[in-house]
Amino acid sequence: MNILSIQSHVAYGHVGNSSAVFPLQRLGVEVWPIHTVQFSNHTGYGAWRGQVFDAGVIGDLIQGIEERGRLAACDGVLSGYMGSAEIGAAILDAVARVRAANPRADYCCDPVIGDVGRGIFVRPGIPEFMRDAAVPAADIITPNQFELELLSGHEVRSRADAIAACDLLHTRGPRVILVTSLHTEETPADSIDLFASGPDGRFILRTPRLDVSLNGAGDAIAALFFLHCKRLGSTAGALAAAGASIYGLLKRTHEAGSRELLLVQAQDEFVQPTTLFTPEPV
Repeated sequence: MNILSIQSHVAYGHVGNSSAVFPLQRLGVEVWPIHTVQFSNHTGYGAWRGQVFDAGVIGDLIQGIEERGRLAACDGVLSGYMGSAEIGAAILDAVARVRAANPRADYCCDPVIGDVGRGIFVRPGIPEFMRDAAVPAADIITPNQFELELLSGHEVRSRADAIAACDLLHTRGPRVILVTSLHTEETPADSIDLFASGPDGRFILRTPRLDVSLNGAGDAIAALFFLHCKRLGSTAGALAAAGASIYGLLKRTHEAGSRELLLVQAQDEFVQPTTLFTPEPV
């Protein structure tokens, strides 16, 4: 399998492509990474160095791959944080060129906009671009709870609310939705839910809540869920596999007291997770 991943990149640590590429490779995927930025480290440190690339670089690199005759071999496109609407438009153009070469290719969009407690942290115009352009173009989306509410315009306090919000977004295009962190009235205080909705049903996967907030975890689970959706063709199967792997990764990172995801040290969690969870139909 070949996946084109268009995201940010850091030299030190793991966010964006630095978080998504290795787990996919460890699971046997050929990844073609295109970096939208290259920073020394993620911006959560408060200081960083590096460069934001011009949106034209994306089209130039896609054209180069196209000239090699390889776009027809691309099975899917994965995108995450978009630094500007111009970069977003270049990503959607890349998706269109891949689909033209291979109509079976899928697009997974992690609609990075903000988070509970932080609010919106992307540039003006990005939330609207995600809602009006990126999400309708996607086959799979992986919002967190804050992004689910923002994109759907529907407040999520209960499972029923989550179902209603996902149903609304399904009507706009995506056939599969993974809500990467969900805490509703039905979620115990010591737990966190993952919620997935697809053509084969809706499913909740509950894991213990870890007292940890790590940059890049959303990028990793989006990549894992996309891959397992492609391989298994099952929403529940993809949820179980991705949820178990990301829990194992976060648990081992938390136990080590690391500020960065321990992708390399915990790589066996991608192949054979230590703890398995069973998705519950809802």
